[in-house]
Amino acid sequence: MAIIITDECINCGACEPECPNNAIYEGGAEWKYAEGTGLRGIFTPLGQSGEIDADANQNPVSMDVYYIVSDKCTECVGFHDEPQCAAVCPVDCCVDDPAHRESNEQLLAKKEFMHL
Repeated sequence: MAIIITDECINCGACEPECPNNAIYEGGAEWKYAEGTGLRGIFTPLGQSGEIDADANQNPVSMDVYYIVSDKCTECVGFHDEPQCAAVCPVDCCVDDPAHRESNEQLLAKKEFMHL
């Protein structure tokens, strides 16, 4: 599963530089699939249909607090033993996202796909 940042976030920003996939953004910030990954140009995300431009700006997931893009989150599988955002969060607001359940194999495949 992916990780989400709850409304208890104090906007300290400690999590953002720890993410190896660049999946964490400040509230209100647009994001791109290409940022922090090897994705470029037009691609089809794993397990989805339709094409996406990796270099195009995407709408913010949250306007108020830091947020994690679930399509880019691998829970640090393939990089670290635990999600680094949760490890550094001073208020424990980086938690499992029950809406995005993925196995370790799926997370590793996503990591390999994003970091060609």
